[in-house]
Amino acid sequence: MAAIRKQKGLTQEKLAELSGYSVEFISLIERGVNAPTIDGLEKLAEILDCNVEILFLEKSFQDNSLN
Repeated sequence: MAAIRKQKGLTQEKLAELSGYSVEFISLIERGVNAPTIDGLEKLAEILDCNVEILFLEKSFQDNSLN
């Protein structure tokens, strides 16, 4: 999600403001430590102007690139 957020020119602070999440929670999501609800995923995807699936693909790509 971080790459998409950065591509859209958003800081964690701005994404937190737009989504209603805390900056700390956005950071946890981006690091794969925590996850939003399904409704939260939909909201983040709407803010980031992408499909929910893209948020999963980005995480999957990052995990695979570590191997």
